[in-house]
Amino acid sequence: ALLVLVALVIGVLVGRATVSSAEPRPTDSSAEAGFARDMQTHHGQAVEMSLIVRERTDNPEIRLLALDIATSQTQQQGQMFAWLSVWGLPQTSSEPSMQWMSLPVINGEEQGVDHSGMDMTEGSENAAPGESMPGMATPDDLRQLSSLSGAEAERLYLELMMAHHQGGVAMAESVLARTNNPQVTTLAQAMVRQQSKELDYMSELLAARS
Repeated sequence: ALLVLVALVIGVLVGRATVSSAEPRPTDSSAEAGFARDMQTHHGQAVEMSLIVRERTDNPEIRLLALDIATSQTQQQGQMFAWLSVWGLPQTSSEPSMQWMSLPVINGEEQGVDHSGMDMTEGSENAAPGESMPGMATPDDLRQLSSLSGAEAERLYLELMMAHHQGGVAMAESVLARTNNPQVTTLAQAMVRQQSKELDYMSELLAARS
């Protein structure tokens, strides 16, 4: 818990330090603002699941993976929180979640994906405004994870986190198609790289537990 708190503070400081006053500030309904808000929520569940599984298993590989995810995503939450603060925007919006994904693409083709009216739950690639964010676990999933222990908890955590990461990568790629803001671009690209690597590692860990 202390490491997660430290990561959050570091993230806020990094976020404030990297925002340039020379860059135009995103508007309240921009892709940048929507991404910062929704990804904070998305990361929050990854942190929650990671802290749960660390209490449900003694396996060092899973515990270290969960700690890495919890601290890195908490730090990124802090960065995005700081962006919104520096931009003079509220942390929440009256618009539905994922509304920003229906905004026009400005950076070439988004791999032919239309985010304007399709479901993006359970790790699929599309979302309609106001629907559940991609890859999010359900309340029943979280209750089940909290009730398991040992290898059973590890398997469910890996399954849930893989779907969660797939959704997170899709969200990061979506904002990359809709922004030229250097801070947002840098963080979104880092998310894609890091979570893609973690997906490969989690796939190996899950296969070993089949």
